[in-house]
Amino acid sequence: MEEMEEELKCPVCGSFYREPIILPCSHNLCQACARNILVQTPESESPQSRRASGSGVSDYDYLDLDKMSLYSEADSGYGSYGGFASAPTTPCQKSPNGVRVFPPAMPPPAAHLSPALAPVPRNSCITCPQCHRSLILDDRGLRGFPKNRVLEGVIDRYQQSKAAALKCQLCEKAPKEATVMCEQCDVFYCDPCRLRCHPPRGPLAKHRLVPPAQGRVSRRLSPRKVSTCTDHELENHSMYCVQCKMPVCYQCLEEGKHSSHEVKALGAMWKLHKSQLSQALNGLSDRAKEAKEFLVQLRNMVQQIQENSVEFEACLVAQCDALIDALNRRKAQLLARVNKEHEHKLKVVRDQISHCTVKLRQTTGLMEYCLEVIKENDPSGFLQISDALIRRVHLTEDQWGKGTLTPRMTTDFDLSLDNSPLLQSIHQLDFVQMKASSPVPATPILQLEECCTHNNSATLSWKQPPLSTVPAEGYILELDDGSGGQFREVYVGKETMCTVDGLHFNSTYNARVKAFNKTGVSQYSKTLVLQTSEVAWFAFDPGSAHSDIIFSNDNLTVTCSSYDDRVVLGKTGFSKGVHYWEITVDRYDNHPDPAFGVARMDVMKDVMLGKDDKAWAMYVDNNRSWFMHNNSHTNRTEGGIGKGATIGVLLDLNRKTLTFFVNDEQQGPIAFENMEGLFFPAVSLNRNVQVTLHTGLPVPDFYSSRASIA
Repeated sequence: MEEMEEELKCPVCGSFYREPIILPCSHNLCQACARNILVQTPESESPQSRRASGSGVSDYDYLDLDKMSLYSEADSGYGSYGGFASAPTTPCQKSPNGVRVFPPAMPPPAAHLSPALAPVPRNSCITCPQCHRSLILDDRGLRGFPKNRVLEGVIDRYQQSKAAALKCQLCEKAPKEATVMCEQCDVFYCDPCRLRCHPPRGPLAKHRLVPPAQGRVSRRLSPRKVSTCTDHELENHSMYCVQCKMPVCYQCLEEGKHSSHEVKALGAMWKLHKSQLSQALNGLSDRAKEAKEFLVQLRNMVQQIQENSVEFEACLVAQCDALIDALNRRKAQLLARVNKEHEHKLKVVRDQISHCTVKLRQTTGLMEYCLEVIKENDPSGFLQISDALIRRVHLTEDQWGKGTLTPRMTTDFDLSLDNSPLLQSIHQLDFVQMKASSPVPATPILQLEECCTHNNSATLSWKQPPLSTVPAEGYILELDDGSGGQFREVYVGKETMCTVDGLHFNSTYNARVKAFNKTGVSQYSKTLVLQTSEVAWFAFDPGSAHSDIIFSNDNLTVTCSSYDDRVVLGKTGFSKGVHYWEITVDRYDNHPDPAFGVARMDVMKDVMLGKDDKAWAMYVDNNRSWFMHNNSHTNRTEGGIGKGATIGVLLDLNRKTLTFFVNDEQQGPIAFENMEGLFFPAVSLNRNVQVTLHTGLPVPDFYSSRASIA
């Protein structure tokens, strides 16, 4: 309640209101303070003269506020009141709480008369010290203003809630502790003020003085004062005038100016206005809460600005140093890549030299041995070994087939450092606030003739309008999720063509593009609808395969140059839909264990498929098969493969399952469940196996019928 105290203090005297009256502007004044700031007006401005001339429409006439000057140029606290051209100017002064008020224009009333009984000079004017609206009093004077009994009650409750030690109400400076209270005067006194202001003689001798605590209790228990009518002092308010918005008495309705007005019951309007005030307070409470939060935010901003101003220079230096450090680290990384490439080239060439040297030594030895055998003159002995030697010579010659005497590595370093974007960025390094403003670029135009889809990839092309004069620094391409969801950025750069891979098969995508520069971004282009393929056409991917994998037949056929298992992935990944592909076995020697299935892009490439947690596979020999994931073998199934066998892989991401087939028959149960994420077709094999991939195949009929029944 401490914050409410300013609402309970008079703007003139700065103390709690005593006998407050309500001005027509809804502000309050102590009755004594209102008398002190009265100003006498010329006769020509009296209410009677105004009503006689027809210009007066109310008992209280507001003066022209534009004629009032309350502040001097130097803000000295003094001004002049010029409400009337013929009236002398009267200096104003500041009240204790800082509000400028007018000093009394007439002698104060006699000390033996109360403010309510003291006569008010004719043609008096009063100016509200808070809103500075002026009005002329009628013949009733200050008695024409209603008394604010509610405010008196609030002040009483507020004072009762203060500390137990009650203070004297008449001390001028620091109030002393009260020693008595006069029940008739309703005032707390200290001993000096009681002797000075309430002597025990004359009419005051009959007043009853009680201790302060007892006085506070009696004040709390005293009946509430009933508000009386300002026009008929002997009548209490009993009705409410809706037109004048004020309580009225019975006589006001019978013979007063409210007789023709709409009136309502006082109690009903009291409850209605209380409800309206409560509702209004709810909104005001929300604003006050927001204001407090806003002040906290502003104070935090002040602190943050101070901290930022101190640290900004250090941050700038740190950012530049970080760029230099990053450049040095990148330099070291690039040098390491060059050294790695150097070592790799040397290793490949040296391995080929060693391999070729061994084979050449073996070939030379065989040649020398054959020459010595040819020198033999024994036909029978010669014929015993000649067939075997001829086969060995032909086999050795085959081993020196195509590619054996071709270098596996070039001497050139296929590395070229592109530093132009970094140099351009360094030259453009600046504070964003210092950039000169310019218009945003025009909306790009999609070139429909160059936009297309292939499998689960989409290629889009766009350009700036021909008459555009504002250059664009880059473009932002956005696609939705293929199901009508929100757009997301898939490309940001300077190019006007982009290919987006990894989309869902058999899905419809919406695409749009916008341009940007230092000022801002343009509007979006028209939305383009793209349809991806229903089935997947793909081949094996040389870029992600192990180096021992050998490709042929447009990357559809693979084998291996090593006796160890090596992994090769398909070029297309799947994350949605049902997909089926087959692999035929072209060569199968010495009963190896090839593996077929799916894998993540970062699967290990130098071990059998399924050895790590990035692959889900079935490995099979000529008699049986197993499912393997994370080096765990499950579901041994009889029935193997041989040359000419066909392995089918069915990835159903709608049901999150992976199933295998051998020669159109399902191999074992469903191999894996709960398959979620992005999967690539995968195979692991060694030099004893050669396989060919077949894609773009529909889902087998028996599986489709089984899925529909399920």
